[in-house]
Amino acid sequence: MSRARGLSDAEREALEGLIGYTFSDRDRLARAVTHSSARIAKSGNYERLEFLGDRVLGLCVAELLFTTFRNAGEGELSVRLNRLVSADSCAEVADALGLYRFVRTGADLKKITGERMKNVRADVVESLIAAIYLDGGLEAARAFILQNWTERATSAAPMRRDAKTELQEWAHQKFGFAPRYRVEDRSGPDHAPEFTVAVEIDGIASERGTERSKRAAEQVAAQKMLEREGVWIAASAATAENRLEEFDDRD
Repeated sequence: MSRARGLSDAEREALEGLIGYTFSDRDRLARAVTHSSARIAKSGNYERLEFLGDRVLGLCVAELLFTTFRNAGEGELSVRLNRLVSADSCAEVADALGLYRFVRTGADLKKITGERMKNVRADVVESLIAAIYLDGGLEAARAFILQNWTERATSAAPMRRDAKTELQEWAHQKFGFAPRYRVEDRSGPDHAPEFTVAVEIDGIASERGTERSKRAAEQVAAQKMLEREGVWIAASAATAENRLEEFDDRD
């Protein structure tokens, strides 16, 4: 991991090779991989780029889902979209590309490869998307996104209904009242907050979800409760079950 210095020519070429795009503005690439803790006045940091990259990613993934899953309704498309643009998915892309080797940080951030720094790795992916978009336009950004998200989008297990809706209906049927959601924690800077939300139903243990918006965190908490209570099959089991069903259909 680079710390508080510019990208060397060798690092820049290696990074451009990984992402499949050659920048005309080298400073823009350097800014995209610079954390605010590095405090490098010349290049700045990626915070503004991350804001833009999140929107470009959402647009391109929404388009990918719209054209791939032609029979899916708005609810399923929304669930798929939220999963694919989440911090988890972006961090997975960063890890698959090995981007941690190029992120420039201050001395106070000694390691960004662990779970605690997942959001930093996710932010770098979004900032790179914005940098590509500004340097080469939407088609260049779309090419990077399709390269790294198409397989994730098409190999994901079939989506279930909205988790909060499903949990509310189940809670009404079983207990006679609706779940309650409560924000337990908000952390991170204003431009990239992280929320931890608890979902509670009287008579059973609560569950928690952590995501980059309250709405997404509520969905994660609801999904955890549905899976724990056996209303939904966990994602890995659901994937295996769906593959068996597809095999049976071919017979």
